[in-house]
Amino acid sequence: MTSPADRLRAVRDRIAAAARAAGRDPAAVTLLAVSKTWPAEAVRELAALGQAAFGENRAQELTAKAAELADLPLEWHFIGQLQRNKAAAVARTGAVVHSVDRLPLARALARVGEEAGRPVGVFLQVDLGGAAGELAERGGAAPGDVPALADAVADLPGLTLRGLMAVAPRGEEPGPAFLRLAALAERVRADHPGAAELSAGMSGDLEEAVAAGATLVRVGTAIFGSRPLTSARVTPVTGVPAGSPEEVV
Repeated sequence: MTSPADRLRAVRDRIAAAARAAGRDPAAVTLLAVSKTWPAEAVRELAALGQAAFGENRAQELTAKAAELADLPLEWHFIGQLQRNKAAAVARTGAVVHSVDRLPLARALARVGEEAGRPVGVFLQVDLGGAAGELAERGGAAPGDVPALADAVADLPGLTLRGLMAVAPRGEEPGPAFLRLAALAERVRADHPGAAELSAGMSGDLEEAVAAGATLVRVGTAIFGSRPLTSARVTPVTGVPAGSPEEVV
């Protein structure tokens, strides 16, 4: 049984070791703690340990936690599939949205950014392939469509294009998939130098993601422990070891 502090330290150590092995500065990789299904108290506990960036994949859960924890200087990220009718609520929290994979969603977010006078930071989610039906579950634009989508998103004044995001496909070694993502990211950066970030890697494959150039890794299970099988029930952080279903977007 390990404490949240021990698990957080272990993940940070893994990121640092992976960065050094790739000849990179560990400070260039941000840890995003995926707090979905965990209560606000669990986020507050990690925040007290110095963790500032947190990710959620449901709009209602994000807005509730952001309101409850408004007294803390947290950076929220939305990593799940987002419906247009919930885009405004997510954008108003100030969250960075990692799952933009179509222009109508981008336009809905941009409207809020313009109204607020604060552009919404977005990542374009890329479909790296996988089993039939996986795209419908996880979302993502086809790689061939990403450059044009990047051009369109970059032209929207209510958005800031931060880079690309992807999840490694099931049933495939993550390393080659992340290298494909990195090559696509380089192509996008050639036209949009500000889109310099790469959101990739989770508890089980963060080393491969960092080796491919990830600047942000999304880790849940290895920090919080095993999650309940249903998001209807949330459990306080305990010393439960990692090993439950991963923090897929």
